[in-house]
Amino acid sequence: MVKHIVMFKLTEKNQHNMNEAIVALNSLRGNIESLKSLEIGTDFLCSERSYDIVLTAIFDNREGLKIYADHENHLPVVDKMRSLCSSSIVVDYEMT
Repeated sequence: MVKHIVMFKLTEKNQHNMNEAIVALNSLRGNIESLKSLEIGTDFLCSERSYDIVLTAIFDNREGLKIYADHENHLPVVDKMRSLCSSSIVVDYEMT
C-alpha cells in the first residue's frame, strides 16, 4: 500500500477559498479507480508553522499513485489548488 500526503497553505485564508479547495479535493472521491481511500482535514491550531489543509490518499501500489497523478479527473484539481495556494508539500511512502 502507498500513502500520499499533501499539505496546502492557502494564499488568502478565508472561508470562501477554504470551501473552494475542499470542494475541489472532494471531487476526487469515486472518480479515480486507483484511489482506494481519501481523507481531507483542515488545521485548527493556526500556528505560524501550520498548513491549512491536508489530503491523505491511499493506493494499492506505486502504479496506482502514478495513474492518479496523471488522471484526467486529478489534473483540474491540481490546477485549482495551485490557483488557491501559496505552497504545498508532499510525502509519498509505502506502508508496511
